Amino acid sequence: MRAALVEYSSSEEEEEEEGRHRGGGEQGPSRAGAVRHRLPLPADLPGDPEPEEAVTDDSSRHGGRVRSFPHERGNWATHVYLPYRVREEFLELLELLVYRARSHVPSLSAMEEFHLSLSQCVVLRYHWIQPFVSGLRARLAAFHRFFCVADQVKVYTNQNKTRTFIGLEVTAGHFQLLELVSEVDRILEEFDLPTFYKDPSFHISLAWCVGDLSDRLEGQCLQELQDIVDGFEDSAFLLRVQWEQIHCKSGNKYFSFPLSRR
Repeated sequence: MRAALVEYSSSEEEEEEEGRHRGGGEQGPSRAGAVRHRLPLPADLPGDPEPEEAVTDDSSRHGGRVRSFPHERGNWATHVYLPYRVREEFLELLELLVYRARSHVPSLSAMEEFHLSLSQCVVLRYHWIQPFVSGLRARLAAFHRFFCVADQVKVYTNQNKTRTFIGLEVTAGHFQLLELVSEVDRILEEFDLPTFYKDPSFHISLAWCVGDLSDRLEGQCLQELQDIVDGFEDSAFLLRVQWEQIHCKSGNKYFSFPLSRR
């Protein structure tokens, strides 16, 4: 039940400090530079376009995570996703799953933030951020809130096999997610950036470890984890998720796009 990771790239996770947390197909390299001259510099975007602090690629500072593309001053790692609001009961289920999985992979770490991705991690130049966000807001304005069910345990790896994840795959609500991804992809195409993966496995990641340890987590371990989910008293309630807003994170900036009520 292994799949290439839909939600996460190593660089994205490092930018979002996800090894505390951050799905399949392959994408070509970003061609972002081709449109740089077409985009005006916004006058009202908050923040410093060139942060003063130096950025290093020391993986030891990030739980062993490795960037999928090098840091470059003025480049902003950007990601579009649906945030999952955690309930106390969900944390109880997470604790049970991680405890069991650690009997197979002791180095496994629980996520601290949870979401479902609608894009890859892409690179935006600073002066692209506001036009990109404005385009997203316009395309997503017509979408209504909707439900998904994410109750199938699955093992994922990122594209370069440097990290392994345990996630809950969506088993209902796939069509609505594809509609959202289609609109996000249109904006990415306008900026000549990589679109989302073909035939994605939408999921919420629960835990991660460094390296490709999928063989240890599949088979018996995966069945044990699925049994825990199926037998958990509040699973039907917890894993039927209503999505109410879409988020975009670009560097240290967060943007929110509420989904309308019907």
